[in-house]
Amino acid sequence: MDTTENKKIRKGSSDKRAKIIAAARDLFLSDGFDRSSVDAVAAKAGVSKRTVYDYYGDKQNLLLAVVEETSRAVLDMIKQGISDYLWEFEDLEQALILFCEQFVASANGSSDYSALIRLVTMEAANLPASFLEKLDNATEEGITRRFTEFGQTGLLDVPDPVMATKHFAALTFLLVFDQPRKNGTLEEEQTKRLITEGVRVFLCAYGKRTVQNENQPSN
Repeated sequence: MDTTENKKIRKGSSDKRAKIIAAARDLFLSDGFDRSSVDAVAAKAGVSKRTVYDYYGDKQNLLLAVVEETSRAVLDMIKQGISDYLWEFEDLEQALILFCEQFVASANGSSDYSALIRLVTMEAANLPASFLEKLDNATEEGITRRFTEFGQTGLLDVPDPVMATKHFAALTFLLVFDQPRKNGTLEEEQTKRLITEGVRVFLCAYGKRTVQNENQPSN
């Protein structure tokens, strides 16, 4: 009997947390962090104000929890792309292109990604720099790990895999996300061109060096 009750309590807490996070996210996006009160979050979530404070301490911690929870969906997209395209492949250039295309398509169709970008942009002043750095590192970690392995197997020349990952992201999917959009969308052909060219520039900088190039005499 005690075990059953404990399970109910844990599930109830999980449900309440999910409702609080969902309510806070909606309010932070629609009204902004400063104009959203804990009372409003509690009312929208259908819980007491005391429960919000018991779970998250204050509104600042609640914002951090909302951003962290929203970022998990983005991390899952990246993990899925790595699993689908960067483990078994015949051509690294094509694998990197397909990885980026899938991530861009997933992000464009994801309310979580757009919410994450809006939250980080709108509430940057309310998010500690260390938190934003941690968020960036978490987003890039899977790619960095894979690039490190590519360096070890000779597929890439990456003395600094962390910097290589930042360059890769800037040249590919981040560049796509930064493009101006017509009617909220970016043409598929333009997306593919930006990604393809970005991957090729990345491989020019970090691709496997050939013996011929390394030993080529200078004029």
